[in-house]
Amino acid sequence: MDEPDGLVEWAATVPEVMRTDPIWRLPAYRYALFLGDLVQADSPKLRADARTRRHVDQLLDAVGSISANIAEGYSRTTGPERAKFYEYAHSSAREARDWLFKVRHALDPEVAASRIHLATRIMKILSAVIPRERADSESRARRWERRSRETEGSRSAESGEQAPSSRPHSASPSDQHDHPAPSL
Repeated sequence: MDEPDGLVEWAATVPEVMRTDPIWRLPAYRYALFLGDLVQADSPKLRADARTRRHVDQLLDAVGSISANIAEGYSRTTGPERAKFYEYAHSSAREARDWLFKVRHALDPEVAASRIHLATRIMKILSAVIPRERADSESRARRWERRSRETEGSRSAESGEQAPSSRPHSASPSDQHDHPAPSL
């Protein structure tokens, strides 16, 4: 799917420290930051219109909450923890879309439609991500450890060495039940 109109040009203005952070790879995060900047740019026009003036702060809060919740969720270690914050971001995107609809009369129709479409796109991305994250109960640290062991094991197998065991060598009481002693 194509990037939203203007995103590439906007991204060039984002500080490098943000663009090189791993979270930048998440389209929903990039799109949410972009939407936040777009709505900030729209806010003077929205504040100038008596019909939309009182909605601006709520719109800005909702839009700002999308990327903030994605960022907080991204920093969590397990999928279910991440899913919780991605759900908050999804709710904020839905709220932002609602406020965008309510202020649409103060914006150019194409601008309003593009903002509403971008909020919807963020919601769709998060709707796909949330179930996957919820199903992934393994922490990033455990996943990294497991992958490291697997990599060591495959390197050892290639060289003919035995991979080090992650299990203790002495039998625990539960091991004794799993492997009963042979009868004499």
